[in-house]
Amino acid sequence: MFLGEYTHALDLKGRLTIPARFRSELEAGLVVTRGAEPCLVIYPQEEWVALARRAAQMPTASRTARSYTRRLFGGAHEATLDKMGRILVPSFLRDYAGITDEAVVVGLNTYIEVWNPERWRQSLEEDSENLEAILADVARMGV
Repeated sequence: MFLGEYTHALDLKGRLTIPARFRSELEAGLVVTRGAEPCLVIYPQEEWVALARRAAQMPTASRTARSYTRRLFGGAHEATLDKMGRILVPSFLRDYAGITDEAVVVGLNTYIEVWNPERWRQSLEEDSENLEAILADVARMGV
């Protein structure tokens, strides 16, 4: 399970240090892709395979399904942790998320998001402003 928020620097080669407490769940490999918001999402290999199986069930005749698949899989990059617990984040993904020299790494139960620090602060502020509506939506989802 991924929990918590961490700020880490990226080196000049675009390598991001993954928090130590997240690494054991990523040892079998991981996939980095575009998030729905302007952030990146990291899935452990096992979670990615399960997501891919569910996505394969969507009808290819559906424009929504094609758009979702294109966004999720077209921008995906397989990675492994190096000996120092870092992953290489391709430049096109760093550009998408606006990540340059520093990133906020957020554990979200079964996956991880990686944010530009300023965009992360803005997202938290927006969520705070809409918290009542968000909680009502979550309650309707049965959580």
